[in-house]
Amino acid sequence: MLDAAEWEIVALSLKVGGVAMLVTLPVAFALAWLLARVRFPGKVIVDAAIHLPLVVPPVVTGWLLLLAFGPNGPVGGWLQDWFGITVLFRWTGAAIAAGVMALPLMVRAMRISIEAVDRRLENAARTLGAGPWRVFWTLTLPLSIPGVLAGAVLGFARSIGEFGATITFVSNVPGETQTLPLAIYSALQQPGADALVWRLSCVSVGLSLIALIASELLTRRAGRGLHVL
Repeated sequence: MLDAAEWEIVALSLKVGGVAMLVTLPVAFALAWLLARVRFPGKVIVDAAIHLPLVVPPVVTGWLLLLAFGPNGPVGGWLQDWFGITVLFRWTGAAIAAGVMALPLMVRAMRISIEAVDRRLENAARTLGAGPWRVFWTLTLPLSIPGVLAGAVLGFARSIGEFGATITFVSNVPGETQTLPLAIYSALQQPGADALVWRLSCVSVGLSLIALIASELLTRRAGRGLHVL
């Protein structure tokens, strides 16, 4: 059983992962729709830039976030000057790092779902007088919802497992930025903390398994729905 401090770590991880997923969700869907439905110059470069966090070392992503959100960075300086807030060493910074790392996976899942929507249905709706927004709200979005939800769940799972960018960007502060992976890392540095490592690892694996199973079930449901149409 987990003690109070360990439950606090789990709660913080769920909060960071949930906020990261919810804030990233509209951005990911907009980018997925753009890549799936719009042709524009430099599309390949935009696509590659979105997926960069998947291939560059997470520590590099964390360092770039530190440059952007640091006191002298373009975003961090603006937040400090105009609102008097900083995300460094805060759970909000951990959520930003988790969201950035989850973004490529969410965009990929949502893009596949949007591309799977039969464009003949959209074209038929337009010939019957439906405008672009009505086609989007009544056809494209509802038919792609299972894939969007699957992407969101996948992004949540990725967020609660985030480590490299988080520890580089906002450090490992107990009670503030110490999520499950960082707590496991800290426990590994302590002699005789094997039981704590086991408990936190089991919770981490359990949460990830639940999220992945939910994502797989939603993806299968999306496939069945499109097959029926």
